Amino acid sequence: MTVESTLDRTAVPATRDRSLSTDIGLLILRLVFGLLIAAHGSQKLFGWFDGPGLSANNSAFEQMGFNPGSFFGTLAGLSEFTGGLLLALGALSLLGAAIVLGTTIVIIHTTFDGGLLTGKGYETGLLYATAAAALAFTGPGRFSVDGRRRWARGGLVWGLTAVVVAVVAAVLTLIFKAAL
Repeated sequence: MTVESTLDRTAVPATRDRSLSTDIGLLILRLVFGLLIAAHGSQKLFGWFDGPGLSANNSAFEQMGFNPGSFFGTLAGLSEFTGGLLLALGALSLLGAAIVLGTTIVIIHTTFDGGLLTGKGYETGLLYATAAAALAFTGPGRFSVDGRRRWARGGLVWGLTAVVVAVVAAVLTLIFKAAL
């Protein structure tokens, strides 16, 4: 018998309802957010959903100063696609959150000069980064592939770890962009 099963049987109904509501909320957030991020990645990689496809995406990355565009464009597409799917499934969700957060930090940096709430600024990147960070701190919830796994963690230490990994990855990406 696990501690969770004991708590499930002894907890007051309001606590069980709140826990269930939280898990349903996390499921909705993970599915919508994760699938949207994965769709953005599929636009870059495969041209799905009226996306540019890999060749045009890589050319766009070259024009934004990411040289070689084939490396950075493919990396961005793979990060969005993989990180989004991991979040949607709730599989290795801390890794998925770190991947998406790192990618969105680069997006914020790239679009920062456009300002906030201008339509060409960093508000979408900021929104995505916020959702990824929130999922890093909460964990995937009960209704996920990792829901009952030991590595399905949330909380302060795990959330901070995912944020630190994301920031380091984003900073390294921006350093490589400037150096190459």
